[in-house]
Amino acid sequence: MALVISFLVTFWVAYLIYKRYRPHVVLVIGGFLLMYIAVICGYGTILEPKASTGAILFDTFEFMRQTLSSRAASLGLNIMCVGAFARYMDSIGASRSLVRLAIRPLLKLKSPYLVLSLSWILGMCIGLCINSASGLALLLMVTIFPILIGLGVSRLAATAAVASTLCFDWSPSDVGTILSAETAGLDPVIYWTDYQVPIVLVAFVVVGVLFYFSQKILDERDGHVVKPMEVKAVVDDKEQKAPAFYAILPVIPLALILSFSSLWITWIKVNIINAMFIGLAIAMICEMVRKRNFRVVCDGVQTFFDGMGLQMANVVTLIVAGQVFAQGLMSMGVINTLITSSQQAGFSPMLMMLVMVIIIAVSSIVMGSGNAPFFAFAAMTPTVAAASGIAPVLFLLPMHFAASIARTCSPITAVIVVSAGIAEISPFNLIKRTMIPMAGAMLVNVGMTFFYYYRG
Repeated sequence: MALVISFLVTFWVAYLIYKRYRPHVVLVIGGFLLMYIAVICGYGTILEPKASTGAILFDTFEFMRQTLSSRAASLGLNIMCVGAFARYMDSIGASRSLVRLAIRPLLKLKSPYLVLSLSWILGMCIGLCINSASGLALLLMVTIFPILIGLGVSRLAATAAVASTLCFDWSPSDVGTILSAETAGLDPVIYWTDYQVPIVLVAFVVVGVLFYFSQKILDERDGHVVKPMEVKAVVDDKEQKAPAFYAILPVIPLALILSFSSLWITWIKVNIINAMFIGLAIAMICEMVRKRNFRVVCDGVQTFFDGMGLQMANVVTLIVAGQVFAQGLMSMGVINTLITSSQQAGFSPMLMMLVMVIIIAVSSIVMGSGNAPFFAFAAMTPTVAAASGIAPVLFLLPMHFAASIARTCSPITAVIVVSAGIAEISPFNLIKRTMIPMAGAMLVNVGMTFFYYYRG
């Protein structure tokens, strides 16, 4: 009965998020509801006796307070600084400079669909510094999209390549990466180099090839004729155009994080927060030299602090809401039931991983979000992994990537809606173009996880 109730509440939560209700509020209400039902029906408890407030009604709020307190102090601060830095880079035009610099080599190639495939790979690389899928897509839609159209590919094919960039949220400063690494008990840089990078390198080949052939074949099927023409790409507004050397600024924190780590310089410690503040300081100096107006520079930095507040309101609170919902499911005994049922059915650890990946992928498509379902289920992953007898990272890694891959196949997700809107095409037609490459990405994701498991 607990499983049925949990399924109904989960379906209700997913339905409301699909209908564009605020996921933060819906997840918290769903979690509270499950926790209260668990206590009333005797399925489980909300808090341990020592941590309880003494009143069941207040225990849910105490759990939320404890979660917010622990997350805001460590993971939350990382996320706020990363998001704030990205926002500041965009406001001073540095992100646009990075994109303009990166796309120039592609102009020298004369194979339209090869350029399209390389554009996707390039977007993934730029995504190491620009962690927002929709934000990166916006930049690429005003830079690389006109170039692809000018080379003769269809609007659907060009938009599919742009909208699919960051189908792997693989930056060491990405919110999901930080959460996954912390939950798995790994350093974000080690998690990135040892687990994420090998998967994405394989995906570069597989997904790149799929983009080349799938878009070429689908264009031919739709009767599109490749006819190159001269198109002048509007790469930036003149008023916001930053100097070319500003392209270095978004890369500085990533370079610091990777350089001062176990990969190279070990006697100096630079964490994510330090790297973001150092990058901010260097950018401020560049802005001062460029504008020679201290007041204007100070006003510009306010964008950074505003960005921290937005990340707290939108992302950190979503993580907390996800953990509240996850606690509700655990209080209902859902995880133990699933584990027991899987063990009795003879499910192997990798089959359990596949079940979790499918749940995450379906949730991402329905919700139109990668973060919401991943944050909701990430908290319970160590419990499932411990019961299955494998390292938590082998659950978290494919779940994290599955969420971002499946997000690219949802017609209601921000990156698809934004890209389709600019290209003046239907989001539903667009996801028909992204599905084949993303199916390849998912196979790489799961296949490489199997490789890690059997290698270990």
